[in-house]
Order: sequence, then structure tokens, then C-alpha cells
Amino acid sequence: MDKAALATRNRRLAARLHQRSFKHRLRNGLLRLIAYAPAFTKSSRTNRILIIRPDHLGDMILTTPAIKALKRQRPELSIHVLCGGLCAALLENYDEVDQILTLPFPGFGRAGSIADNAYRLALNSARQLRRIGYDSALIMRPDHWWGALLAYLAGIPQRIGYDLEGLSPFLTESRAREHQHAVLQNLRLVEAFGPVPPADDIQLDFPLRAADCAAIDNCLADWEIPAERPLVCIHPGSGAASKLWRNENWAVVADAVARDFKAAIVFTGTAEESEIIDDIAAKMERDAANLAGATTVGQLAALYRRSLAALGPDSGAMHLAAAVHTPTVTLFGPADPIEFAPWGDPKRHVVVRSDIACAPCRILDWRADDPKYHPCVRDVGVEQVLRAAHGVLGG
Repeated sequence: MDKAALATRNRRLAARLHQRSFKHRLRNGLLRLIAYAPAFTKSSRTNRILIIRPDHLGDMILTTPAIKALKRQRPELSIHVLCGGLCAALLENYDEVDQILTLPFPGFGRAGSIADNAYRLALNSARQLRRIGYDSALIMRPDHWWGALLAYLAGIPQRIGYDLEGLSPFLTESRAREHQHAVLQNLRLVEAFGPVPPADDIQLDFPLRAADCAAIDNCLADWEIPAERPLVCIHPGSGAASKLWRNENWAVVADAVARDFKAAIVFTGTAEESEIIDDIAAKMERDAANLAGATTVGQLAALYRRSLAALGPDSGAMHLAAAVHTPTVTLFGPADPIEFAPWGDPKRHVVVRSDIACAPCRILDWRADDPKYHPCVRDVGVEQVLRAAHGVLGG
């Protein structure tokens, strides 16, 4: 099948998958019925606001400019963030966050579907939130009906989110979702509390800790990488199989970057991605360090800050590198770079894509279809990535 025919096929399948199923329509009808019940809001003033953000690391990083803007607008507010466990480790470095609450959000394990006990979990969690008491809640994920339901059941008087089916019945204020970068989208919710900075003034920052920097210095010394030697990080893994590039291509790129810039190559990833990295390293002509599973979030950020650049597919790691102002080269496929490219100067944060016409399809999980029909990342050429790497490294 040629590219044009394949793109037509995939667009048709994606359109079908984006349609609401009967199960989703039934659920949204049930949610509308629940919203007819009295909200039982608490009227006491607490100066506490709850930000509900169930997503993975990259989404939380792209939320931090909104959190910082909110604290600047309303320094008297105590900002609490309800998130998953990995994001809690990220938020610990931000002084703007006064309290971190964690929850195993239904549907946000990597496996993905809403659990059968989602409504029971919402009731139990709402009781705990009522005991704390909040004046306002921001549901940061655009389609997160469960978070909107939770804020409603918790009796939070002001509930702000996006005007989407499943959410809007539970909101007191809503914003239309626009096709723009997630950083700007998140800031639009914060506008309910005051003006936000213009796009050109928005900085993405991750505060580093001295202990994490020292740990990385020691780790690199263990790999016999001297402090004065330049290094480039490659993070080949991602949370979705459709985002992965070919291992042999990463090996070619790693060898070329090491040769052209006399750089040490350091691979990063989760412990589960170590096997991918071992295979890439085995295909390389030069040596490389494998730090997969060996760093905390803070240490990974310190490593990226030490690097000349970070290369990889669309993932939270690329956003973390951008947050410590390290140039990035990011391979995009099913996700939309208009919404999710690393934030910053596009000359320093280069997006590389295939020219296949069905991308971005916004479908990350094609497990029910043969992977050979979804080559949007695998189709990216080695020369494309090397040109982008030379562009950010040469600068």
C-alpha cells in the first residue's frame, strides 16, 4: 500500500475511533443525570484551590507555567495539586505548590481503560477533599470528566474546566477548547483569577536541586565521563509503541553525533526501556552510557541540564529537557506538535516529522491494528534527525 492509500485508510479508521461509542454516550447521559442533583457546596472561605491533573509527566510539566502564573496573580492562595505518583516527584521542586495530593486516577495507568470502581473511587475521594475544603477547582485535562465529577461531589463552589461533553454539567465556569499549545490552553483556565503573561513572556522552568546535580556528577564519573567532556542525551522510549523509532536508526544517529561533536552519548529511560537501549548500544560502533531506570526525576533534569542537547520521540523526557533550557530534537507521529511540542524557541526545540498525510491522527494506541500500518515515526529518516541535531548542537 502506498503512502497516500495508507493515509486515507488511517484517516478513516481514526475518524471512527474518535467518534463517541454507545458506551460513552450512555456514560455522558448518566453524568448529566448526576449533575441534576444538588451540589451541596461548602461556602466557607479557605483560600485553597485544587488543581486536578491526572496525566503523565509531560502534561504536568506543561501545566507548571499556569501554576506559577496563578501564584503570581494570587499569592494568598494555597495551591494544592491532585496528581499521579510520578508527577508528585516532579512537583516537589516547585515552591508555588503548597500541597501535593496523589491518587491512582482511573484510566491513567498505561493500560488505559476506566476501572469498574471509578464512581466508588470518586465518592470516597470526594469525602476526603470535603474534609480539607476548597474554594475553587481547576480541571486541567480538557476531557477529564472524572475530575469534574470529583470536584462536584466534593462540593467545591467554583469549578473551572473546558466546555466539553461529560465535563460541562459539573462546571460553574467553562472555556472553549482551542487548537493551541497545551501551555497556552492551561493558562486560559487560570485567567479566571487574573491576567496571564503574553505567550512571548512565558517561561518553562524546572528548579534544580544541588543534591541532584551532585548525584549526576558522581554517576557520570562512575561511567568515566569527565566533567569537561560534552555529552548528548538520547531518550529512545515513549509511553506508546506508535511513537517509537527504529533501534538501528538511533544507533546510527548516536554514532554520528558522538563522532561529529566528540560527545559522550548517554541513554535515558525507564527501567522497562533498558532492553531497547541495550539493543541500540549493541548496534553502535562507539561506547555509550545507559542510565535507564537509574535516575529520579530531579536527577534526570540535572543530567539534561548538563547536556548539549536531548534527542528522542515525543515524551515527557523532552519536555523536562526543555524545562531546564536544553535544546531538543523531538520525533513526532500520532500526537499534534501544535499542542505538544517542547515549549520554547523552535530553532532550539526542533520537531521532526514524517510527511505521511494521516499524521497527526491523535490515536496513540493502535494495538488492535498491525503496527506496519502506522509508520509515522518509523518513516522519519536518519538524515532528517541528523540535520536537526546538527542545527541545535551547532548553535
